[in-house]
Amino acid sequence: METKLRVAFASDDVNEAVECAKDYLQKNYDFCIGSESDCWPIMASDVSKMVVEGKADFGVLMCWSGTGTAIAANKIKGIRAATVLDAWTAKGARLWNDANVIALSLKRLAPDVIIECLEAFLTTEAPEEAEVETIALLEELP
Repeated sequence: METKLRVAFASDDVNEAVECAKDYLQKNYDFCIGSESDCWPIMASDVSKMVVEGKADFGVLMCWSGTGTAIAANKIKGIRAATVLDAWTAKGARLWNDANVIALSLKRLAPDVIIECLEAFLTTEAPEEAEVETIALLEELP
């Protein structure tokens, strides 16, 4: 039996885009709500801590632009959060940065684009070998 990826999710608002993302994640992954807060710094921190503590493999955050949640998530040591607007950037976040949290705009992305981003991010298994040493340098930054 194949083990599904565990994905923690949080959003600071609810709309069609958010519901689409939740539906996709619930159908395809071991999905959990990562925060009960709708305050974006708190929810980003809650989801990020779940990833760092191994309670989730990846985190998905949604706020108006995606930027605020990514900034907040990146405050947590061990998190590499990326704001993405398309599937190419989502895949690149995994390949070139080993991102473990994705931040999406719930206002600027259509539901079908959100699904493309999630698929690209969550199905890219590992960073490119050529990037591993560079990514490791992130741990040395203060």
